[in-house]
Amino acid sequence: MILIADSGASKTDWRILSDKGVVGQHRGIGFNPNYQTAEEMSNELQDEFLLKAQDDIETIYFYGAGCTSPKNRSQVEHALRRIFKRAEINVDHDMMAAARATCGHHAGIACILGTGSNSCDYDGEYIIAKRPAPGYILGDEGGGAYIGRKFLQDFIHEEMPKKIREKVLEKFQLDNQTIIEHVYQKPFPGRYMASFCRFITEHINDPYCYMLYYQSFQDFFRKHVMKYDDYKKKEVNFVGSIAFYNSDILRNAAYDVDIHVNLIIESPIEGLTLYHQELL
Repeated sequence: MILIADSGASKTDWRILSDKGVVGQHRGIGFNPNYQTAEEMSNELQDEFLLKAQDDIETIYFYGAGCTSPKNRSQVEHALRRIFKRAEINVDHDMMAAARATCGHHAGIACILGTGSNSCDYDGEYIIAKRPAPGYILGDEGGGAYIGRKFLQDFIHEEMPKKIREKVLEKFQLDNQTIIEHVYQKPFPGRYMASFCRFITEHINDPYCYMLYYQSFQDFFRKHVMKYDDYKKKEVNFVGSIAFYNSDILRNAAYDVDIHVNLIIESPIEGLTLYHQELL
């Protein structure tokens, strides 16, 4: 049997495939070797769903955030090897997952807008070009951490509309010190900043909240999609919760810069399932 994993900063979708189809699926915690050691990831992998299947899995395809460098891929493989001692393990980055899930065997531009953001130009088999993805401090335009950071900056500087600020105070009992602690002292600040996107989406009819998304998506297009050759002639596909739950705004922002958005899905796992079923 095959085990497929699509792992982002916040969650991991797992699926077990047999030659007869899907036999198991599970959503667990996310992993990122940029911020976690192999031992820390291994401890998080002690999940009942995975432990029950450890003797039946023959091949693993793990796609993860932060799995670009050989060192990081090796860390993830080492963590998985502690549980799946006999399986063949293939570790690739989340950008390849997005490309295979949305483009399949066709050419196109694949993008991720989840907690973070990323993109690539895909020829139907290989990634032929990609943009830098320096993380939530130096990049992640259009992603949840980027949008949440702008939102928290406006809160700290009292630059958001008064009625939105009042709702934030009522819902989160937020103050500047709490923000500083979560962003600079506690683990996974990107997740923390991205967590405010649900509130922003719930108040999307307010022009301030709408423009947070719209302008962040425009930033993403400028930093990513518009840097690829002939981008106006290519279909642009998206995966990730930020893209999926704010698809109308994303399509509007794309239309305004003459970008053709094709497919927008929440998670690559279904597309990856179809892709890997061909291997069985």
